[in-house]
Amino acid sequence: MLIGNAIYKIRTEAKLTQAQFSAIFGVSQQSVQKWESGLVTPDLEKIVMISKYFDVSLDALILGNDNRVVEEMKKTKLIKPRYQNLHDWEFYSSNLMIEYQQSVEEGLDIQNYKDVFAAVSRLPKGEIKKKLGDVLFDVVSSAEQVEGYPYIEPSELEQIRKLRRKVELPAAAGADELESKIHGAWMGRICGCMLGKTVEGIRTDELIPFLKETGNYPMHRYIDRSDLSDEICAKYRFGFAGRCYADEIDGMPVDDDTNYVVLAQEIISNYGRDFTPHNVSDAWLSYQSKDAYCTAERVAFCNFVKGYAPPESAVYKNPYREWIGAQIRGDYFGYINPGDPEAAADMAWRDASISHIKNGIYGEMFAAAMIAVAATTNDLETIILGGLGEIPYTSRLYEDVMSVVDSYRSGVPQKECFDRIHQKYDEYSAHGWCHTISNAMIVAAALLYGQGNFGKSICMAVETGFDTDCNGATVGSVLGMANGIDSIPEYWQEPICNTLYTSIFGVGTVKITDRVQLTMGHLAKRS
Repeated sequence: MLIGNAIYKIRTEAKLTQAQFSAIFGVSQQSVQKWESGLVTPDLEKIVMISKYFDVSLDALILGNDNRVVEEMKKTKLIKPRYQNLHDWEFYSSNLMIEYQQSVEEGLDIQNYKDVFAAVSRLPKGEIKKKLGDVLFDVVSSAEQVEGYPYIEPSELEQIRKLRRKVELPAAAGADELESKIHGAWMGRICGCMLGKTVEGIRTDELIPFLKETGNYPMHRYIDRSDLSDEICAKYRFGFAGRCYADEIDGMPVDDDTNYVVLAQEIISNYGRDFTPHNVSDAWLSYQSKDAYCTAERVAFCNFVKGYAPPESAVYKNPYREWIGAQIRGDYFGYINPGDPEAAADMAWRDASISHIKNGIYGEMFAAAMIAVAATTNDLETIILGGLGEIPYTSRLYEDVMSVVDSYRSGVPQKECFDRIHQKYDEYSAHGWCHTISNAMIVAAALLYGQGNFGKSICMAVETGFDTDCNGATVGSVLGMANGIDSIPEYWQEPICNTLYTSIFGVGTVKITDRVQLTMGHLAKRS
């Protein structure tokens, strides 16, 4: 049934003349006549207005049949998903402007469709929005790259390796030092994550005033529950209630940033060092529920369930394919490949390629390789360059992280360096806040300007905003590996109580020292 017939039925059942109907929706009577005759289709905004005014679903209005619209469509709706119950991460059409921005940054020639992406993104969740989103996914999937795009960013491992600029690295640490480094890496990641977890999601327009008000700026300690009062909490939009605070915990609370280290360890235990991307996808389905995964990981998990296998699982309706999710998953591959960044990056690629492409993959390879290099040296510039040596020098990630290194080398002050990151990436947009590149830049800057001081560096990573727990965790992991467990002051370790809570099925709560010993066991099995 044409939409014109549906509009006619709705109008006549409401006992409205064409003139009355046109007055309600701010159009001419001639427009209504053309709609009902099928000569012209209303634009999306008018369709939505009609749908809302008469309490008729978009599905009924556009996909109706010759029976009475409202009653018949109520029946057919019973066999369709309840789209309003789907999290936006699971409903591609809820993220069309993220998809548009992501695609433009990849150099895809879709800018002529910007207004269409915007119009469909404004529609309420429903069958029509889903179908129109499917069409736009086809547009993205078939788009060519714009002429003159300045980056070469493959997702295949062999192509990535052809575009590396390797750097000369020191020899690996002796076996007597390695256990301290591994312990430091585990603890450093956990402490840095805990520091940022308390304020994950806050933006700096509130974070900085809050830190100043509570005597913690520049940041130099955990945020405690005792810092808060009803008066302070009332001043901020950010919800401080229900957060985790260092003075109230008896171990590291469940967090995806720490879950992934344990999950990677389980993958190595079950599948060995030659695990495949398919092994990783199987482990994800077996070890955690859907709700343990966010953004790109949630999309990939749902794709596994639907039968999409890696690498297709990373690209099918995944607007988050270059977000930070993979960058937080690579640490363990650095732990078990000390002094061998290429092997660490190889494992990181196998993990990342199930959910990410291009710079999303490079982020995990960069982090894993940095940690592998940190086992050989505590020179922070060497660590960062060693990480960059495993990703394409022709990529946006390489370019932007190198801009941080160059700023540091040329004497750019700390504040100016971080201000430049904020100028390039918008922390107030989800895409800028959660993208791999913006957060990798923060990690590199915090490492360089923190100059090896554990507390100063993780605090710098967190007070900068963006993805606070992820960045604090990665910085802490690198420094813990570089300098060993004794370099992490007792103040940071004490609330953790050698205890890590996970949501991984069959694992639950673990002792950190036990996980260190398991890591050493995996190291002993290297060929």
